[in-house]
Amino acid sequence: VMVLFFSCGKAKAPVVLKEYDGKFPDESATDIHIIFSDAGITSFELFAKTLNKYTGDTAYMDCPNGITIYAYDESGVRQSVLTADYAISVEVPPRMEASKNVVIKDLIKNETIETEQLIWDKHRQMIYSVMPVKQTKADGTVNYGDGFEADEHFSKYRVFNPRGEMIVDEL
Repeated sequence: VMVLFFSCGKAKAPVVLKEYDGKFPDESATDIHIIFSDAGITSFELFAKTLNKYTGDTAYMDCPNGITIYAYDESGVRQSVLTADYAISVEVPPRMEASKNVVIKDLIKNETIETEQLIWDKHRQMIYSVMPVKQTKADGTVNYGDGFEADEHFSKYRVFNPRGEMIVDEL
């Protein structure tokens, strides 16, 4: 007895691997939405168009098409939002770096910091930049500085060597 199997249909299109900065990722995903929580309370929420994972001696993940990260306070209220055109996260040391058009907005105080590079030190639970920054206050005043540091939720921060418009009460 001989059985023949035939299949008719279109041939599947080959998978086209995308190259990023001369490397091919080991894993890649699109339209990412990740929620980070502690004891059932959301602490961060990440959105990315593309997330690539690279393994090897220097394992890392990157978001070559930008990211948006929301930080929440202890009661689950959105505290701040960070956007950037590029991000990379490494495990050793545990840190994330955002670059290219980085904007952090404190949603409670309505204040904004703009810079070209930001580092989130996960171990020390702080974010900082040594690049020039532009700070826009809620009243519209603009200051410039030589970097800044903040807690990881951007609820408390300071600008290094601030200069620009200053509104002060009468002396």
